[in-house]
Amino acid sequence: MKFIKIILQISVLFLFNLIGETIQSFFHLTIPGSIIGMLLFFVLLVTKVIPEKLIKDGIDLLIKDMPLFFIPVTVGVIEFLDFFKGKGSFILFITFISTMVVILTTSFIADKLLQKEVGTK
Repeated sequence: MKFIKIILQISVLFLFNLIGETIQSFFHLTIPGSIIGMLLFFVLLVTKVIPEKLIKDGIDLLIKDMPLFFIPVTVGVIEFLDFFKGKGSFILFITFISTMVVILTTSFIADKLLQKEVGTK
């Protein structure tokens, strides 16, 4: 029964992806549909229209297995190592810097949210 519940929860995430893709193609937007769907899902979570407990187990499963999703990207980078000679190394530098900015920003925001949550309890 728990397996079916998790499948349904992950299906909700894919449904929002599909909704975002539909909005993107209908309005011919330059923003990717997956981002639109994610923002729509985020707004519904924040406004409590969709309760967190409705999708918690499915999201926990996806987050736990997230490193597996990066294997194809790593293989792709290794396959095109010749590209990174010359100006391609600059791309690696920019990628590293932008990743560090995202990690630091995310940790800062998570820390502030956790402090706020602990202070309200």
